[in-house]
Amino acid sequence: MENRIRRVTIRFNSNEYKIIEKGFRKSTSQNMTEYMRELLFGKTLTFTYRNRSIDDSQEELIRIRREINYIGNNFNQAVHKLNSVMGMPDAEVWEGVMVVLRDQVEPMIRETKERMDFLSETWSQK
Repeated sequence: MENRIRRVTIRFNSNEYKIIEKGFRKSTSQNMTEYMRELLFGKTLTFTYRNRSIDDSQEELIRIRREINYIGNNFNQAVHKLNSVMGMPDAEVWEGVMVVLRDQVEPMIRETKERMDFLSETWSQK
C-alpha cells in the first residue's frame, strides 16, 4: 500500500460538520478520516442500526443485575455478622432463618441472572 503523503484541508460550518459527524457515528468506519475517504471516493458505506428499545432493555437488565448483586452482598454481610454473634441468645433462631432465606433466594437469583444473560446474548447477536 502506498503511503499517503498528500494532505487536503477543508473547512465546514457547524451545521455541515454536524451532518458529517452524524453520518460517521452511524457508520462502521474506524475513524473520521476513513469515513471521509469512503464518502469522497464513492465507496460503499456500511451503517449500523440500533434498536433503541433493545438498548433500553439492556440498560434495565444491567441495572437489575447490579441490584441482584447488591442483594447477594448484603445477604453475605448479614451471614458474616450472624456468625460473629454465634453462641449468644437467639443466634440459633436467626441462623435457621438465614438458612431458609438463602435456600429460597439463591436459586431465584441464579435463575434470574441466567435468563438475563440469555436475553443479553440474544439481543447482542447481529
